[in-house]
Amino acid sequence: MNIKKFSNEQLAGQRLMVGFDGTKLTKDLTVLIDTLKVGGVILFSNNVSSPEQIKQLCVSIQEYAGSCGQPPLFIAVDQEGGEVARLKDPFTEFPGNPSMHHIKDAEKFATVTAKELSDVGINMNMAPVMDVVPEGAESIMAGRVFGSDPAFVSKMGACVIKHLQQNGIIAVAKHFPGIGRTTLDSHLELPILTAERSELESFDYLPFSAAVKEGVLGIMLSHILYSKIDLEWPASLSVHVAKYLLRDHFGFKGLVITDDLDMGAITKNFNFNSVIHQILLADIDIALICHKGPNIKAAFKKVLDYIEESDEMKDKCKASVERIMEVKTKPHLI
Repeated sequence: MNIKKFSNEQLAGQRLMVGFDGTKLTKDLTVLIDTLKVGGVILFSNNVSSPEQIKQLCVSIQEYAGSCGQPPLFIAVDQEGGEVARLKDPFTEFPGNPSMHHIKDAEKFATVTAKELSDVGINMNMAPVMDVVPEGAESIMAGRVFGSDPAFVSKMGACVIKHLQQNGIIAVAKHFPGIGRTTLDSHLELPILTAERSELESFDYLPFSAAVKEGVLGIMLSHILYSKIDLEWPASLSVHVAKYLLRDHFGFKGLVITDDLDMGAITKNFNFNSVIHQILLADIDIALICHKGPNIKAAFKKVLDYIEESDEMKDKCKASVERIMEVKTKPHLI
């Protein structure tokens, strides 16, 4: 689809990936697609009951989008294995990243997971976790990382990315620029990381550099405030992190995605209109809003307002939607 023909509403909606209630194409879900024109949805445990049901849900979503003249949707899930796996038996239940010790473990996880996701119509996995937990640290991420050696995390994560994407699933490396050092849970509070840039460069950044080199199609930003990079905004809202560091320094040209904007790190600390403004300023492509509620409609309206009021913001939005559509038009992915 040629984005020159996109309406302002389509430009705004493509920037949103949202959660919803239910296991089938409900009225609420059709409104998200035909009125708010969302670019993607994310599935959670309450949206799934069986492979057959998931496939029917995904097919109905894509067919309805097509009937409305909308591009195909990203249909995402968190399927890391271990602690974070939305799809259970009869899907293969892997023990998670800490249990992977050899490159063949990563290859098997990615290959099997990609096939199972593709078979039911899911096209994006919010994985792999590329965070590194320092040896002995009491990190909130201890049960979800490949380990404490950046080189090992880089190798394992790059393997997962390669085999997910070779088998038709968009990989999303997370949580840039690294949350392995944090102890607070950003679902509840805003963690502040005071590590020096030199520490981050020699440790936390390395797996994300490997992910970019591997050609990862998506990178998720963390809800962590890195005080030596940006004193005001967490990574998920920061021009310094998303634009200057990830886009300009790392050279990443793919999709930049926020973590869930419904998390306490954001809702307890920032005005929602300011949140959307920062996302647009920072060249972040997709605002992730995982729960049904007023924030989805508010985000759509705010993005639309900025598009209609500012040529600069409209141009930024077009650039983001071009990146989104570049991924959506890769024939083996969607």
